[in-house]
Amino acid sequence: MSDQQTLKKIALNDVHESLGAKMVPFAGYNMPVRYSSDLEEHKTVRNGVGVFDVSHMGEFFLKGPKALDLIQRVSSNDASKLFDGKAQYSCLPNEDGGIVDDLIIYKIKDEEYMLVVNASNIEKDWNWIADRNTEGVEMSNASDEISLFAVQGPKAAEAMQSLTEVNLSDMTFYTFEKGKFAGVDNVIISATGYTGAGGFELYVPNKDAEEVWKKIFEAGVDYDIKPIGLGARDTLRLEMGYCLYGNDIDDTTSPLEAGLGWVTKFTKEFTNSENLAKQKEEGVTRRLVGIELIDRGVPRGGYKVTTLEGEEIGHLTSGTMSPMLGKGVALGYINRPQTKSGTEVIIEVRNRKLKAVVSKLPFYKG
Repeated sequence: MSDQQTLKKIALNDVHESLGAKMVPFAGYNMPVRYSSDLEEHKTVRNGVGVFDVSHMGEFFLKGPKALDLIQRVSSNDASKLFDGKAQYSCLPNEDGGIVDDLIIYKIKDEEYMLVVNASNIEKDWNWIADRNTEGVEMSNASDEISLFAVQGPKAAEAMQSLTEVNLSDMTFYTFEKGKFAGVDNVIISATGYTGAGGFELYVPNKDAEEVWKKIFEAGVDYDIKPIGLGARDTLRLEMGYCLYGNDIDDTTSPLEAGLGWVTKFTKEFTNSENLAKQKEEGVTRRLVGIELIDRGVPRGGYKVTTLEGEEIGHLTSGTMSPMLGKGVALGYINRPQTKSGTEVIIEVRNRKLKAVVSKLPFYKG
């Protein structure tokens, strides 16, 4: 997909190019990976406020008396616990023990939900859910009509409050409100994010995206607000130990292996729930764990993990140099019983063997 002609463009593509962003192909879209440096952008979000344009993400709306029933059948978490204005992290299990995608489910009101899915999986997820829509739930794919801005960081609420009457500092994690934002009606203002730094995600119609983007930066000028690219998004989510679909979870990884037992509720039936319940009972043979390097080096996905004696016990799925901790951190699947926190392991980085330790998540605790 290196040919620019085949890449989809988000609504503010030209704005990012004019800001000097380095644009790269990501999930079929031409996306801003950085504006200055990953390190600078990472620290802006951890310490202040930064804005990601993540308009490549997918949004589906499900409506009707059987909408909740369909969501319950295809997703692992218990969406019956949602109330109006509440969001929930979940995943779509496949029939073979793996994961179709991870997603966020928003309850807008009774019989109306929004599902936010990964950009690379929009078509796959849509087909997966549509194929199981046997009871006439009204489905619409609004992915190409909505821009999504993630305003993240400890100063986000204060910086954005002048743009809305919604009390941002009172919003609790994974709740949302529909309200006027930057003069635009019915913006979904969601206290969610992928950074662990606090903040909001704003769902805005494409036609209003440029105006809202401009007003966000005007409102945040005293807070040294900056645009942030996908490079820093990756290092921020890795410091928190958040999974990235395609790296840490995919069609072959079980939610229980991936540490997503907390969003896998056996109080209801869902796709492959019987086999997953059995897996829970018997215990998994490998587990996604956090790993911190003791030796100096940068871990990457695909690197081999061995015991101190050299026996191969797993592989890394994501890795980076943590800007806040100043050391290499990674996620990876390791065979039991070496998954226990504090277990020393070896990461094979090209021709070097680097000492590392299995670590509790998140790596960065603020």
